[in-house]
Amino acid sequence: HPLVTVERGEVAGLPPEAWDSVIVATGPLTSPALAEAVRGLTGEAELAFFDAIAPIIHRESIDFDTAWFQSRYDKPGPGGTGKDYINCPMAKEEYDAFIAELLAAPKTEFKDWEKDTPYFDGCLPVEVMAERGAETLRFGPMKPVGLTNPHSDRRPWAVVQLRQDNALGTLFNMVGFQTKMKYAEQVRVFRMIPGLQNAEFARLGGLHRNTFLNSPRVLDPTLRLKALPRLRFAGQITGVEGYVESAAIGLLAGRMAAAERLGQAIVQPPATTALGALVGHITGGGAADTFQPMNVNFGLFPPPEVPERQPGQKKVKGRDRKTLYAERALVDLDRWLGRREAA
Repeated sequence: HPLVTVERGEVAGLPPEAWDSVIVATGPLTSPALAEAVRGLTGEAELAFFDAIAPIIHRESIDFDTAWFQSRYDKPGPGGTGKDYINCPMAKEEYDAFIAELLAAPKTEFKDWEKDTPYFDGCLPVEVMAERGAETLRFGPMKPVGLTNPHSDRRPWAVVQLRQDNALGTLFNMVGFQTKMKYAEQVRVFRMIPGLQNAEFARLGGLHRNTFLNSPRVLDPTLRLKALPRLRFAGQITGVEGYVESAAIGLLAGRMAAAERLGQAIVQPPATTALGALVGHITGGGAADTFQPMNVNFGLFPPPEVPERQPGQKKVKGRDRKTLYAERALVDLDRWLGRREAA
């Protein structure tokens, strides 16, 4: 195309100031020079180079006959209620069995180019902490102090805490549980935790070198960098995980840039669609303090309206509930596309 020029080479810094509308579409191995330039705009704390991911669990799959809401010492946290964490208690025998399986489970090895990347003390894999001694986790992320189990008079030997991970309160992050365990082992071992025996995971844990923005903090709703709005970001650097998700954010970035250039209003895709849920999460719906790359999942969507149950009627869940999400999304997506075409 006569308006398209392709130049192959490393982008060693920010684009020239004359470029007033730029989309930066880059991934986990972003050129160090470009990464440093972006870091300089956002602040050192806002560009992550080590992807330490703890599993995220769907709230509706947690057993609240065992678990309960409470902040340690009832201190108000980010939610301001004093009940900002979900707590899953363990007896001594449960804790000992859990540690044994945690240490024995197969782990994913670093790639050759990752092997020299040091661990950060603030994001050690949970199994590395356990290797330092059987009691390490009890005096770290699993300490039981300052918590009172309303389901039992017996004081927990250890407690696993989960922290709200999105604005809707449908997803919860396992605090301090970044891990290198293989995926199937994560499901098996983490379901040993009382209250999580039926846990459904929106995302499993991992640890690998990566580069991504703390998008909820540094990007505006149209994917522009707040510190330099002529830059718009797309792809994996925005904090999405997966090929489809990266392509989806690229599609939206392109449409938003085109609308801006044409002087048209940018109409956000509805939060009830996969596109809207994903872009909403990375530009404000996700918790900036714990933000990590995310795949699209139903936990990012507003809960569907479910018809009131009649006596004897079963609760709508599983595949039937997901069908409600999907049917609503298709209707709302068609409506959004129609509005855009009309504009």
